[in-house]
Amino acid sequence: MVKHQPLQVYERQLCLSCITGIYGCRWKRYQRSHDDTTKWELLWSVILLFTFSLLLVWFYFWWEAHNDYNEFNWFLYNRSGEWSDGTVPILATTAAGFTYIAFLMVLALCHVALGQQLNLHWLHKIGVTAALLTTIVGVISVNQTWGQEWDVVPISLQATGPFLHIGALAAVTALSWIVAGQVAHAEKTMFQVVVVLLYLSVLLGLYMVPLYITSPCIMDPTALKQRPDVIGHQGAPMLAPENTLWSFQRALQMNVTGLEADVAISMDGVPFLMRDRTLQRTTDVAKVFPDRQMDDASYFNWTDLQQLNTGQWFLKDDPFWMVGSLSSHEKNLIANQSVCSLEQLLKLASYHNSTVVFRLRRPPPEHPYYHSWINATLQAVQQSGVPQSLVMWTPDEHREQVRELAPSLIQTSLEKLSPQSLHQYGISRLLLRYNQASPQEIRDFSESNINLTLHTINEPWLYSVLWCSGVSAVSSEAPHILNKVPYPIWLMRPGEYYLMWVSADLISFAVVIGIFIFQKYRMSGMRSYNPEQIMLSAAVRRSSRDLNVMKEKLIFSGKTRGPRPCLLCALV
Repeated sequence: MVKHQPLQVYERQLCLSCITGIYGCRWKRYQRSHDDTTKWELLWSVILLFTFSLLLVWFYFWWEAHNDYNEFNWFLYNRSGEWSDGTVPILATTAAGFTYIAFLMVLALCHVALGQQLNLHWLHKIGVTAALLTTIVGVISVNQTWGQEWDVVPISLQATGPFLHIGALAAVTALSWIVAGQVAHAEKTMFQVVVVLLYLSVLLGLYMVPLYITSPCIMDPTALKQRPDVIGHQGAPMLAPENTLWSFQRALQMNVTGLEADVAISMDGVPFLMRDRTLQRTTDVAKVFPDRQMDDASYFNWTDLQQLNTGQWFLKDDPFWMVGSLSSHEKNLIANQSVCSLEQLLKLASYHNSTVVFRLRRPPPEHPYYHSWINATLQAVQQSGVPQSLVMWTPDEHREQVRELAPSLIQTSLEKLSPQSLHQYGISRLLLRYNQASPQEIRDFSESNINLTLHTINEPWLYSVLWCSGVSAVSSEAPHILNKVPYPIWLMRPGEYYLMWVSADLISFAVVIGIFIFQKYRMSGMRSYNPEQIMLSAAVRRSSRDLNVMKEKLIFSGKTRGPRPCLLCALV
């Protein structure tokens, strides 16, 4: 009986099968190929890389924009008239899309490392296209409707830049394994030169990036100024309904040094606290006055306003996802809140010796106090009995007249002016959004004795950056969070940063050189027979079913240590 020796041993490579199967639906060994990737598939690889880069920036943007989620939701409310947390679907789709595209990128790199032909499946191509178009639409929409928020990216880099640089350097250093393998495996000198030069350009660029990384937290700790004061913006709106007495009391419990509110004027001349133009979002006006729910809040008199509940909406909508953490006693207090007047707020602040800053909204032209709104507000301040030195007066209208009637008020501007102009107008304080003042401008205001307050600061990283910059005070919706930041999140001496930078570059360079040498040594003289290449490169593009059957018959399981005859000739 004649025993036939198997032509070769086929070792199952489950990892390779999964990689090529998930990426291009090539689960069978004869479907895989070591041929060069077609130009069409190279184009799709570029599209995949671009989509990954765009999604990375988009994901980073929304991650750092967490400081302003409430601002974004309020902006959506003013457009749609309905309150909802619009950040949830955006974050969910962004996280899902980024995870999916990142997974495809890893598979593509594995294909390159294993020498497999890139062949993205058509379903993945649809997914990549959908992710790309969705992200582009999102970027355009944000740019048109919330364009100022893009400033959070360069500001956040002041806190994350040094660490993102280390992460990017580690990633590019790790890619040297694939690059060195491709260079060592390539036969064309021109290809080797282009790949090496391109990779070295990226690597050297990363080595030099710290020259352009600036952060106020890279400083001598002895030069760090005192902790910025925290002002409760609308009280503590994450813990209680905004602009209510309980919200301000909760803020005072968090050791804030001041309170900030939004003020409107009622029909009978009573200044009261309300952020929105209407009462629909934060009161039960639809229940009490159903035919007036869309009216301007200033068209209600004080007697009508006192009938409204301003706490039940907070328990119902849970705008900050915090209601579940509140006690029953706190929920009962919240459920019984009513509209707060400016006089009530001033008396509370006077009792606790806290500063008060408010933004005064002028009533509509048909309002009886349209021309005397400044006088009505100033009268409420004087009647409250609060020391004038605790009130930051922000309206620009009739500022000279107000200064004559109440000379001790802290004159505060909401408009960014030069220190010289502020001194000329007798203004000693400035209240701006955090993206309106650079670290250099913050230092200039400080040197000019202008007390600068930035809003709205909810995240510890942003509070830390502004602390290092020398800001004297911040306005926050999350005083309970900032209260737990006794020191900047990180502070690094310039010498320590330079040492970290140079050390990371030297380690990266040594690793890259070592990997290139190892890959060249590993590839040199290594022309071993790969069973996966039995797939007949010359006939790989043939779609004949008989040819596939022949391949399956020729490659079968067995064990042998004998020589492996060439099957390419037989198949050709």
